[in-house]
Amino acid sequence: MNQLFDVESQSRDDGVGVVRLTGEVDMYTAPQLKESMLGLIDGGAAKVVIDLSGVTFIDSTALGVLIGGVRRLHAAGGAMALVVATRPVGRVLSITGLDRVFAIRDTLEDAVAALA
Repeated sequence: MNQLFDVESQSRDDGVGVVRLTGEVDMYTAPQLKESMLGLIDGGAAKVVIDLSGVTFIDSTALGVLIGGVRRLHAAGGAMALVVATRPVGRVLSITGLDRVFAIRDTLEDAVAALA
């Protein structure tokens, strides 16, 4: 497992759930992303921001977790936004066409505003 990976989640006062990731999000660490994200959704967050600004690598397993999360939110009338600040992550989202699925912003504040 990647020692540099970290995940933190929080429910903000405005009702937005935030998951912050650092390091590589891959088949080994994606389950932690899923657990944090679903914990917020199951806890009542209808709007979720996934902060990928500290992510250096993301693989297809992690993308699948994000797609599952956004589908679950959309089915319940919610929404998801991503914070992307690194070129490698932005490139993966662009190549896969997921930049058209997610609201992608440069900062956490912009991502929260996109969900308003």
